[in-house]
Amino acid sequence: MIFVLLLLFGVTSSWATDYELLLEDPDIFSPCTEGPPGSINIHQAVNLDDIVVDQEGDILHVSGNATVVWDVQPTDRITARLDFFHFNRGNWEPTVFSMATQNFCSIMYDKNQYWYKYWTRFITNRHEVEKKCFRGPDTLLAHEPFDLRLKFENFRGPLLRGRHKIVVLFNALDERNIPRPNPICLEIRGEPLKLH
Repeated sequence: MIFVLLLLFGVTSSWATDYELLLEDPDIFSPCTEGPPGSINIHQAVNLDDIVVDQEGDILHVSGNATVVWDVQPTDRITARLDFFHFNRGNWEPTVFSMATQNFCSIMYDKNQYWYKYWTRFITNRHEVEKKCFRGPDTLLAHEPFDLRLKFENFRGPLLRGRHKIVVLFNALDERNIPRPNPICLEIRGEPLKLH
């Protein structure tokens, strides 16, 4: 009997599930609660004054331009990391979901990357951004209007319940691979709602 229950649990928990993310903060991006020392938030690194975001259900309508003001050097290598956390009994605990790249600039327009699927493919001045990436001040990120669905589709894994957050960290490393003192750290907090 126990074997049948375990088998049934294993089968049902492996089925793909769709989730909608209910945002906790209407501004979408929150400062990191436990960011690295010296880290700056997205509003300190990127001027978002010309970005317009309207939420309609599980869709964010995004349009406008952003200007990178992050103070790093044109020769720096940019690393990126995304981690998914679950809030449990007063603490943010890591989950098994994460992704990282040691050279974000080299993959930001790779069609197989999530960065591209959800964001960089909508940057219209690709040639300028590919050359500059986020290095050096005043890099313009010109976006065509796009819709971003707050959905995790075909999610395979344990059921998602309660508060979660996505933590994104960008680091700049100099020519000797020494990190600059001002990494960008941002969080997107919300609660995944299981869709039927």
